[in-house]
Amino acid sequence: MRRAGGAIFLVTLASGEAVIAKEGVGPGATAAEATGLRWLGEYGDVPTPRVHGHDEQWLVMQYLPPGAPTVEAAEEFGRGLAKLHLRGADAYGCPPPGGPVDAWMGVAPMRNEPCPDWPTFYAEHRVLPYVRDCVDQGLFTTDDAGLFEKLGDRLGELGVPAEPPARIHGDLWSGNVHWGTDRVWLIDPAAHGGHREADLAMLQLFGTSLLGSILGGYAEGAEDEGAPLAEGWRDRVPLHQLFPLLMHAAVFGGGYARQALSAARSCLR
Repeated sequence: MRRAGGAIFLVTLASGEAVIAKEGVGPGATAAEATGLRWLGEYGDVPTPRVHGHDEQWLVMQYLPPGAPTVEAAEEFGRGLAKLHLRGADAYGCPPPGGPVDAWMGVAPMRNEPCPDWPTFYAEHRVLPYVRDCVDQGLFTTDDAGLFEKLGDRLGELGVPAEPPARIHGDLWSGNVHWGTDRVWLIDPAAHGGHREADLAMLQLFGTSLLGSILGGYAEGAEDEGAPLAEGWRDRVPLHQLFPLLMHAAVFGGGYARQALSAARSCLR
């Protein structure tokens, strides 16, 4: 599954407007990103760049000048993200309306297949496909794969609350939290119907500026919406980080495979 990313250009139009032209990394990638941006930005809870258009190879969208992180912007982002999640989705695993089933997370293929519940979705479309890929690459033994299969069988016992599916970004690491001149924007989504704890876990995986302020704003926003996070959500962070760790292992190799195994073992203790 080792893949190179697509090219990205900053282009100035004849009108003087600056736009980003981004090459898709594979079939359906531009459509998945375009529909994801529109879906996430539908209500303006957290802004997303305006999509000018796309074809099978290129996506053209608004250029966002960078700014510096501030506590005020972080708290506003957290509150908006809580509201965005509660806009909901048709099902766990569903793509954004009009988006492809076969989508992408960064340079890795990712399938958005509607499922009846979170354990089914997470095991079948987020954990086990990448475990199998890692086995094929020699990163996991059959015994390692058995550990993940056991985890998949027990997902319903691990305390993840049976909430309605949330409208999530899906790849919310620090690089996709864009600090603009006065607020935070969401970029480069792997959007789908998922569990809102997944986005919060992703924010914590690679380090995000002013994370405490973001999470504080999120908690406040969720409370205001009458939907506070379930008790113990912080303890479930390793469980939700399994998917991005496994995806990174399949694309980038061994260190991530060891992290994924460690996370799986901690979840089964």
